[in-house]
Amino acid sequence: MTSVEIPLSIAAALPNLTVLDITNDVQREVAASGGSGIAFVSPNGDPSLIRVQERETGFFSDLESMLERLVPLEAGERERLIALLLGPRTEQIPFTDGHLHLGQYQRIFLVAFEDRCTDEWMVTVVGENRTAGV
Repeated sequence: MTSVEIPLSIAAALPNLTVLDITNDVQREVAASGGSGIAFVSPNGDPSLIRVQERETGFFSDLESMLERLVPLEAGERERLIALLLGPRTEQIPFTDGHLHLGQYQRIFLVAFEDRCTDEWMVTVVGENRTAGV
């Protein structure tokens, strides 16, 4: 199987939701560390979160519609309520020999809300390094 690298891209740009595909950048960071373990991927901006999901446009439209129904745009403390609904802001992704364990169609997304899109995120790699003991 041949793989093709997709550059950092906007997976969805909706009125109240922006989604950036950061899979390739995370993979490069994990590959550089080598070894096996878990990559903790976290957003640096608020309100935003990281999610592993298939890259399917309808999902993002459905997510935005659901959030607007559950927490209207004019709702007080909307960011806090959305954060409670969507759960943790980070994702933990296992890897072996510097390769992420993702499903065939899964990608890593940085999801930003409220017209504030930032492409800032960080990855913390925990595990054994393949060069340890050399």
